[in-house]
This record gives sequence, C-alpha cells and structure tokens, in this order.
Amino acid sequence: MRRFISLLLVAAVAGLSGCAVVGAEASDTCVHADAPLSSLNLTEDVRTTTGGSTACLSTRGVVPIEDATAPELPVTVTDAEGREVQITDVGRILPIDISGTIAATVFGLGLGGNVVGRDLSTGFAGTEGLPVVTKSGHTLNAEAILELAPSIVLTDTSIGPKEVRQQLREAGIPVVVVSSERRVDTVDDLVTEIAAALGVPSRGAALAARLSTEVDEARAEIAAIAPTETGNRARMMFLYVRGNANIYYIFGRDSGADSLIDAVGGIDVAAEIGWEGMKPMTAEALVAAQPDVLVMMTGGLASVGGIDGLIERIPALAQTPAGQHRRVVDMADTEILSFGPRSAQIIRALARAVYAPADSPTPIAASPGATR
Repeated sequence: MRRFISLLLVAAVAGLSGCAVVGAEASDTCVHADAPLSSLNLTEDVRTTTGGSTACLSTRGVVPIEDATAPELPVTVTDAEGREVQITDVGRILPIDISGTIAATVFGLGLGGNVVGRDLSTGFAGTEGLPVVTKSGHTLNAEAILELAPSIVLTDTSIGPKEVRQQLREAGIPVVVVSSERRVDTVDDLVTEIAAALGVPSRGAALAARLSTEVDEARAEIAAIAPTETGNRARMMFLYVRGNANIYYIFGRDSGADSLIDAVGGIDVAAEIGWEGMKPMTAEALVAAQPDVLVMMTGGLASVGGIDGLIERIPALAQTPAGQHRRVVDMADTEILSFGPRSAQIIRALARAVYAPADSPTPIAASPGATR
C-alpha cells in the first residue's frame, strides 16, 4: 500500500491533482443509481461488451450513524506507528489522508460538524466549504493546519511529509496515525481505530456493523447477476494512469484494487499473472493478462484524452479484448478506492457500470467536445 501512496504523491507533485475531481458531478446523470441491479438492462456477455461506462453514485454524501453517544474523554490510544497518544478534546477534528476515507469515516460516526478542514481528496457533500490544508497536490501545509488550531489530527502514512506530523506534535496537537491499508474487507478495522481515537467506541461498533451488513447485501446482489462459471466472469485489470506525467501502473494482488474487483464478481487478471502490489505497466504484462475490462480513475482516463487516447498511447491494448472492444469502466478518483462508509455504494456502482453499461453514463472524457 505504501508504494501506491508514493505513486499518488508523485502524481500530485507533478501538478495533476486537478484530475482528482474530474467527474465529481457524475452522480447528476446516474438516473439508475438506486435501482436494484437485477432490474437493469444487463449485458448478455460481460466479456464481449463494447464501449466505456462510468460508475457513479446517486449521492455524494455520507450517512451518519444514528448513535449519538457523547465522546468519552480523555482517551489514550496506541496508533499505527506505535505511539501512545492522549486525546482530551474532539471539538476540532482534522481528518486528512490521500483518499478522503478518514474524513468520510468521521462524518459516518456523526462527528462531521466537528471537522474544521479537509484534504484535497475530500469532496463529498457537506465538506465543500472546509478549508483545504494540502498544497502541491496532497502535501501537508503545516501553516494552514496550525491556523485551524485542531484539537486532534487523524491521518495515515499516505500523506506527508512526516516532518509536518512531527511539527504538529511539537506544537502540542495530538496526531493519531491510523492504518493506511484500504480494502473492502478492512473497513471495519479502520472504523474501529478512528472511533477509539475520538472516544466514541459504541458509535464505531454501530457504524462497523452497518457497513458490514451493507457490503454483504451488495455482494449478494452482485452475485445474483454475475456469471457463476469462472470462464464467463469478467477478466478485469485496474490501470492507474497520469498521462501528462507519463505514469502507467498496473495494480495487482494486495493493492486494494484486487479486493474491489473481487467484490464485483470479476477476475483480477493482474493477480492471475503474479502481479504483486503496484508496478509500472509493461506491454508484456498487458498481453499476458488479456483483460476484458480495464478499470480506471476518471481523472486518469481524462489525462490521456479518453478511451481513444488511451489506446493510442498504449498500442499493446490492441492485442487484448479490452482494447479491441474499447471496454473501459471509470469512476471518480475520490471515490473508487476510498474504502469507508460508502464501500457498499461504490461496489454497487462499479457493478452497475460493468454489468449494465446501457444504464450507466458514458465516460466524460470521451464525450464530444470534452477537453482535458
């Protein structure tokens, strides 16, 4: 996961952070977002479907848990870096990471009203007016953070530099570093970590239980429409692209993207060929994997000029079913790998784009007249 973080930081420093919000308004066109998957116009063969489709959420908000138990403070926790941190006040919370997941979790715990700032990736409803404390993409701005006088900073190793975190500690601000692992099956752990640091363990238990139920229900709904035979399942690959910086990575086993592909009933072909973590793409790997569907961030697809530009820049795609069928599924950068309170909605949205492309928007980057 740390290699993934380094990759995103490189892209951000290269000035590509603006791509992160491309497609943020996609939910406005998601007219079938709340419909049961079984009621949609499902494709006859997920492996030979042609053209692109965009996965989008019906709402960009986070639904808080109903539990309103008051925080039990002070509380002392041992964070992910082994530090003991005492928290005495959660009235001014600053949640910051590279995916916006920590902020979404705080809002899910019902403490969104206590949040005083945000990172660049936090863009869900209710956060638009919060001051941004990251600069040069996702790099922490110590001065901006200190001006907000947070009573607690919740972060992880996905965002830095670590010297800024130390500077905040020296200023007397409790800094809690939570786990950086982001997977569909570790959401409960992250919720528990954050709830403990904020002194609301009962809220954390309630939110974790709700999310577990929601994900189980989403998986069951997807299983009911996905092919049961392995040979008929979509062979999928997560491709991370930043065209202006000439960055092309394949995400494989233990990257987080593999858990997303598994959740929607696909086959992670990168893991199938032994691709571990996140590595620079090679033509040989693409051809060996033979993906039917490429999964991408909307901003990444836009950065190469849409599907046409992607195929032009990566000639090896012409030797794969995904390239021959121009089959790309994209989703907003701030949503697709932000495993948190919206995990169930995210995997349902991706499944809709994979199995019911006719009822999904077409990629914004490929729309006539689009310029990126």
